[in-house]
Amino acid sequence: MSTNDTLKTFNDMTTKGLERASSLGELNLSVFERLANRQMDALGLYLDHSMRLMTLATESKGYNEFFKGQVEATKTLTERMMDESKATMQVLGETRDEYRAWLEKNMAEISADVRKGVSAN
Repeated sequence: MSTNDTLKTFNDMTTKGLERASSLGELNLSVFERLANRQMDALGLYLDHSMRLMTLATESKGYNEFFKGQVEATKTLTERMMDESKATMQVLGETRDEYRAWLEKNMAEISADVRKGVSAN
């Protein structure tokens, strides 16, 4: 293998390494955006719950009505949070699959590049 071939192989591997790092960065950004959206949805649920409790506190005609309203509001929040948790788990499952696919693809490419570099010697 000549010096030019060695430098070309090194240059190709460096370029591909940068492309891999860039694609990982894009994947990380996509994951962050999806998880941030899930957090904002959950925050929205808590804000809705707080507003419902404040309305209940100001409009209840007595303690029993207020207490029953709190119980109902908390039950509703709990059910909605369970739905949100399931949706978040779905996003995490998809994320796991995306990282696995990224890793498998890039490891296959790296292995092929290494084999090509070794066989050129």
